[in-house]
Amino acid sequence: MTGRPQGVAASTFRPRLMFEVASEMVGAPDWPFRSARLSMRDQGATETDVFSMMATQDPAVIDEVERGEVHASMLNPSAMLTLAVRGMGPFDRPRAISAIAIIPSYDQLVFAVNQSTGLTSLDQIAEQRYPLRVSIRGSHDPSTALLAEVVLQAHGFGLADLASWGGEVFYDQPLPNHPSRMGRAESGEIDAVFDEAVNVWASRAAQAGMRFLALDDAHLSKLEAMGFRRGVLEKALHPGLPEDVPTVDFSGWPIYTSTTAPERFVRAFCTAMQTRRDRIPWESTGEQALPLGLMCKDSVEAPLDVPLHPAAEQFWREQGYIG
Repeated sequence: MTGRPQGVAASTFRPRLMFEVASEMVGAPDWPFRSARLSMRDQGATETDVFSMMATQDPAVIDEVERGEVHASMLNPSAMLTLAVRGMGPFDRPRAISAIAIIPSYDQLVFAVNQSTGLTSLDQIAEQRYPLRVSIRGSHDPSTALLAEVVLQAHGFGLADLASWGGEVFYDQPLPNHPSRMGRAESGEIDAVFDEAVNVWASRAAQAGMRFLALDDAHLSKLEAMGFRRGVLEKALHPGLPEDVPTVDFSGWPIYTSTTAPERFVRAFCTAMQTRRDRIPWESTGEQALPLGLMCKDSVEAPLDVPLHPAAEQFWREQGYIG
């Protein structure tokens, strides 16, 4: 009878089997269940002696992290975490949250409309009470709709107003380049697409004659005060775009924890990330190794306006990633 490999403790074998199987499952193209929650505790420990991590991009988890029910999670973009820490936008009070690291991901939140609408600014939508038919990302990426709502409110209206004016808001799940979104915009079934992930659809939208609405300096200053960063949809990167378009930044995937998270957990998390960096693929460059040197300090691709947890900062400094 064949048993476990010699030298592998049962207490190690059992969790590693589950973790490795789960890792394979979330990478399978036909397995859509990818928001994973992982909990670890010492055998025989009480329910309070549990460390939990959640792989999701849902900003609702921020409150669970603050309460210590989840010890590490992540979300996109960095601006969402900044708003949470400042208690701005969709957050009614500041959240006690710290960063562990941030994955670089350069992106912007943009507002594209068909030229047939005659619209040239977000302000004009409010002034005309325009019955816009707009597609925006749905529940798979709740940050998109939440942050778009903040930007629209800064211009005097919201998504609900569009419906009240006779328009319609479609909360679509696929990326904007999907036929159910850009295809409908090109056919005239919808008037606008509000979204991020600009690298997969902005050039197509520009070539189809859609206009990206520029945010003016006054509104950008207001949004900056809340916690956004200015962004730009660059003509050089998107063929068909007539000019650069000022907008708000949607960059970065911060990994975060509570400001009161135990130091031993944060250090263990950072240590594991460094040890396994060659086995954690990331999409920005196609390289396998996590770019840890870019993940613990502020940059254009990885905006870091939320302080690092002291234990994370100490670890990254000890490893030479922070000068």
